[in-house]
Amino acid sequence: MNTKRIQSGLPFMKMHGLGNDFVVIDARAGVDPVTPSLARALGDRHRGVGFDQLAVIRPAQGADFTLDFWNNDGTRAGACGNATRCVSDYMMRQLGRADVTLLTERGQLSAVRREDGMVSVNMGAPILEAAQIPILPGIDPAHLPLGGDPIAVGMGNPHCVFFVDDAEAVEVDRQGPVIEHDPLFPERTNVEFASVIGLDHLRMRVWERGTGITLACGSGTCATAVAAHLRGLTGKRVLVDVDGGQLEIDWRDDGVWMTGPTAHVFDATLTQDFLDAI
Repeated sequence: MNTKRIQSGLPFMKMHGLGNDFVVIDARAGVDPVTPSLARALGDRHRGVGFDQLAVIRPAQGADFTLDFWNNDGTRAGACGNATRCVSDYMMRQLGRADVTLLTERGQLSAVRREDGMVSVNMGAPILEAAQIPILPGIDPAHLPLGGDPIAVGMGNPHCVFFVDDAEAVEVDRQGPVIEHDPLFPERTNVEFASVIGLDHLRMRVWERGTGITLACGSGTCATAVAAHLRGLTGKRVLVDVDGGQLEIDWRDDGVWMTGPTAHVFDATLTQDFLDAI
């Protein structure tokens, strides 16, 4: 890695949404320093900082900021809903506003802070066409040819949603990686296991592509809510219980809105010695 442009270390922030945790680097004032090797080193919970996703803030034309995402295995992620909510909250506080617009691989998104302090983000319309999710050509996304009859939904990244009698009983650590790497998914997939626990109320557990089990997954929660409505299990507005807490999902005409709490835990700086060793 070329560290000449980071002579005095690299500042970062640690945030989380319902335990779905992130390292956030604000690169608006300079060159984006993130490489796959830096993402992997940062994501190591024993030798680095540790995160479920890495988010990088960059400048934007026509929006308040751009947001890029990395997994802790050094691969890129197209979307991360909880990180989007956390960084949007940070940017709203910095700009002195209760709303922001941002650019991601999904295009322009918007976020607002509600009066109760919760942050909502519009994650955009769900992607339901096979080629765009993506899954292999000729496969029906509504009924994937896998045991359990899952649904494929795109939310800027691919998701495979299983509906089960009891999400708590699923061996996510065993089944998740197998489905993630199934040949049906040319770019691999996130995997969700959900069960209905009440009227418009779901319980979901998740295996995230390139990361593993996480306490929450914003895009996965949105994909699960969309899939539940398509299966006739819920309406378009649902509560979803994840390992780290609860998210509100509202599939509206303008996109899928996700609402929940955010936390900015601390600010710190990576040492130059750490950067030089990558």
